[in-house]
Amino acid sequence: MEKTKVLIIEDEAAIAELLAYGLTREGYEVQTAGSSAEGMREVERFRPDLLILDWMLPDGSGLDICKKVTASHNIPILMVTAKSDITDKILGLEFGADDYITKPFDLREVIARIRTILRRFAQASQTSQEEAGGETLRFNHIEIIRGERMVKRRGETVDLTPKEFDLLLKLCSNRGRIFTREELLELVWGYDYVGETRTVDNHIQRLRKKLDVGELITTVFGIGYKFEKDAD
Repeated sequence: MEKTKVLIIEDEAAIAELLAYGLTREGYEVQTAGSSAEGMREVERFRPDLLILDWMLPDGSGLDICKKVTASHNIPILMVTAKSDITDKILGLEFGADDYITKPFDLREVIARIRTILRRFAQASQTSQEEAGGETLRFNHIEIIRGERMVKRRGETVDLTPKEFDLLLKLCSNRGRIFTREELLELVWGYDYVGETRTVDNHIQRLRKKLDVGELITTVFGIGYKFEKDAD
């Protein structure tokens, strides 16, 4: 049985070593990187199942890595930050992180969060795969080619992030159903979220803009969102 692979991008050697030691003892295969550049190389080479990402790195921001990774890979991300401000934490989630933990931390909590993220990520991926099978979805000038995870607008491929695709597919596969923001976070992101739900709002706004479907993805005031049932 293959081990779950975890990549740690952290420039503080003591913290990286602590995390690597603890995760290795728990049975994970671990690789570390001390900079943004090295980290991105390891993402492609090591192909991790989960990424532990420091907010501040010597050659850039962890947020930049977060954005790059989520644009082209479907890898859950746990951000490690010295920032305790809730606004900064929300920003990390909006850039694609799945959870965050603040320094100093207890290694047992990190391991518990990793297990939770991976469990919920697997559940969300299974649901997404079940919905992704079968026919191409078409409405107005949009095609969702489920098996290829591709979206076309008037015949041209639209560049969606993995989360944007999953969110669109979830809504479109359940036309007419109203989803709360919390439900969408649980179903698409695969984790329980406490606090702000702007992550969903921002992704909805980007979908509307990229696909020009503002009239089809409807805001249900005080509740959440739905994809109009009569879309064709």
